[in-house]
Amino acid sequence: MLIGIDLGTTNSLVACFRNGKAEIIPNRLGEALTPSVVSVDSKGTVYVGRSAKERAMLYPLESASVFKRSMGTDREYDLGGRKLRAEELSSLVLRSLKEDAQVYLGEPVTDAIISVPAYFNDLQRKATKRAGELAGLNVVRIVNEPTAAAIAYGMAERNDSRYLVFDLGGGTFDVSILELYKPIMEVHAIAGDNFIGGEDFTDVLYDLFLESAGIAPETLDLKTRSILRKNAESCKCAFSHSNEIMLCCPVQGKLHALRLTLEEYERACAPLLERLRKPIERSLKDAGVSLQQIDQVVLVGGATRSPVVRKFVAKLFGRIPSFGVNPDEAVAIGAALQCGMKVRDKEIQEVVLTDVCPFTLGTEVMVDNGAFEEPGHYLPIIERNTVIPVSRTETVYTAHENQTRITVKILQGESRMSQNNLLLGELSVPVPPGPKGKEAVDITYTYDVNSLLEVEVYVHSSKLRRKILIQGNKSPLSQEEAQKRMEALQHLKQNPREEEPNRLVLLRGERMYEEATGEKRRVIDRAMMEFDRALKKQDRSEIQRARETLTKFLDEMQYGS
Repeated sequence: MLIGIDLGTTNSLVACFRNGKAEIIPNRLGEALTPSVVSVDSKGTVYVGRSAKERAMLYPLESASVFKRSMGTDREYDLGGRKLRAEELSSLVLRSLKEDAQVYLGEPVTDAIISVPAYFNDLQRKATKRAGELAGLNVVRIVNEPTAAAIAYGMAERNDSRYLVFDLGGGTFDVSILELYKPIMEVHAIAGDNFIGGEDFTDVLYDLFLESAGIAPETLDLKTRSILRKNAESCKCAFSHSNEIMLCCPVQGKLHALRLTLEEYERACAPLLERLRKPIERSLKDAGVSLQQIDQVVLVGGATRSPVVRKFVAKLFGRIPSFGVNPDEAVAIGAALQCGMKVRDKEIQEVVLTDVCPFTLGTEVMVDNGAFEEPGHYLPIIERNTVIPVSRTETVYTAHENQTRITVKILQGESRMSQNNLLLGELSVPVPPGPKGKEAVDITYTYDVNSLLEVEVYVHSSKLRRKILIQGNKSPLSQEEAQKRMEALQHLKQNPREEEPNRLVLLRGERMYEEATGEKRRVIDRAMMEFDRALKKQDRSEIQRARETLTKFLDEMQYGS
């Protein structure tokens, strides 16, 4: 079975295409969204999703979140003495989603289409593929998030139009300009920022609180930071239905509070909103269209629920954006629709999708301006936002007297100097020695929809040809290395999925007990003891009743009756 996965910074979703439609698969708690949070205890037991999010409040040193931003890097997260990279943490989330899908569908799941931010580079895409492999999935395709969202929206759209997809998730921002003239959906331009999202809008409240209370961030212990961040997240969401919030948090035995209006919060978010503007302007310029030529603006990603973001978009484009598809689910639905297209499901509408190369691909050359020679310059061969598949050729010449070899550095990026771009690989070829500039060499880049780049070098005089494949979806790990990592992850235990609701309510109760004082603590303790007694009886129906009673009690304690 083939599934579509939105592996998000803050939340992840899994979906499938069956019975003629795309559908979101609920997780073990019956919810669509699975928080992208992982926690590992001292016994090697893994917590994923809401239970991990609750446990992170109690054991911050054994928990990790927002690790998607570190995909493709060497950063390691230390969870209770276990060092895990971002792709390994992501694989634990993917493993949980895979299990949920297998239970829901009643059959084994082996293949997946996984979405990534359009502005993910080659290393980040490879890391995503690797995460899938570590979770036991065959990743048949990596799809750009805004493109997936556009598919979800475009399938429901009846009229030909040009629209801009504004995709602001928990940790990344993408903007795509597409044109729909059925049955063709054409991507004209992509731009983005991999380091801005809803988490940053939460940080604004976090920082404002500390500033108003006169508290230095470094003086907070990890648990207080976790509590403050959770409260800041709740207040950010509260702005959706209130023009004023009160952010409270106990720090070193003293309760501090910040009262803030929506207008004040909006002013504090101005630098973030300005960062959102730049990719929009860049995509419009690359697509060669003006704001007035955009027929519709589509909001995607949970962070677009913020009234600050919606007001910014409405003001910038001079119109109310479209909310035709649930912003949290659009990417997963689009990935599921891609599954339907992949297996050529007869129920799905035939759509011809054209995508673009999000980054410029090129090589390093020496520049001679007549007065002096300067090495290390970038020569673009396939410009960003070129429709794929595409093949382009540039001719270069030997740069030194009696040069015997040319090394082609395969680069990705936008900087004028090659050292500031991402090195994807190298291809070296011999050339006959001779005067500088005599030997001509053709460099051909061919890039396809599966992030596969083929580079061919052709030496004119010797007729020598050499090729190399740079596969965006191929794991650089050897079979032995990949097997070792998989075995290490297998040692981490995941409790049976049917126990998840019990684990969640227990962790929530423990967290609320730690946050409370005095009589509230004693009341919570008694309620937890009642649930413990029910668990020891091992009667499922009694456990369910006790869990529902405890959940209702905790809700009343937290939100009021």
